[in-house]
Amino acid sequence: MLIDLHTHSSVSDGTETPAEVMVQAARAGLDVVALTDHDTVLGWDEAADAAVEVGIGLVRGLEISCSLAGRSVHLLGYLISPDDDDLMQELAEARESRLTRIDRMVELLAEDGIPITIDQVRAEVADPGTTVGRPHLADALVTAGLVRDRAEAFSRYLHTESPYYVQHYSPDPLRAVELVVAAGGVAVLAHPYSRRQHEAVTPDLIADLAAVGLAGIEVDHRDHTVSDRAALRGVATELGLLVTGSSDYHGDGKPNRLGEYVTEPAVFEAIVARASGSAYLPA
Repeated sequence: MLIDLHTHSSVSDGTETPAEVMVQAARAGLDVVALTDHDTVLGWDEAADAAVEVGIGLVRGLEISCSLAGRSVHLLGYLISPDDDDLMQELAEARESRLTRIDRMVELLAEDGIPITIDQVRAEVADPGTTVGRPHLADALVTAGLVRDRAEAFSRYLHTESPYYVQHYSPDPLRAVELVVAAGGVAVLAHPYSRRQHEAVTPDLIADLAAVGLAGIEVDHRDHTVSDRAALRGVATELGLLVTGSSDYHGDGKPNRLGEYVTEPAVFEAIVARASGSAYLPA
């Protein structure tokens, strides 16, 4: 059984619709896939319908963009209840902050002679409810002919040290874990030793997250070196946490390929057993 527990659609910063992600997952030979768009559950219904059609198991999830001392930390939440008011309100605040942040980034770019407008950014968003983010601004820069691709947009204009970068609201990771657990979900720390997160995520932080309900660590990920994975497995063993692997697929938005890293069936079964929020949709 091949299980990929981290993918993104055009509802956040992927390039394919939720239905298209399910089709591609089935074509890649996956048996189970999780849809984990940033700070939203908007794509769940479409993904569920498509998963039934193509005969693949669906894990309803999301990726919460958290912040600790100004540094990014990402949390995967699996099988949460979409009716949990506290979590949904937190996600709504994060999405609104992303939109106002993009407005300001566009202003800063324009002030420096880089001709882009917020309407051009919005034209890159597939659905009105999509979580707007830097990838959509990157796509607008590509469409305007100012850069070749998303990678160049980020390296030239949109990286976190850029003068055009603006921080957005995001919850503390400890609170995010508590919210996921309270919503009946299972919390797994996403790619903790990636370049963007390595300085923020320490073994002590992981221990603190485990104390409030963190269930696992996404260890097998293309952003982790062999030594990163060994170190994270050691932390997981010490704290009694599950070890997952996944692609972090974004369609054409990133080179990550569906199924390039997967989660062991026994680990997946443990995740499903712990959840009480939304049900796993089997093939």
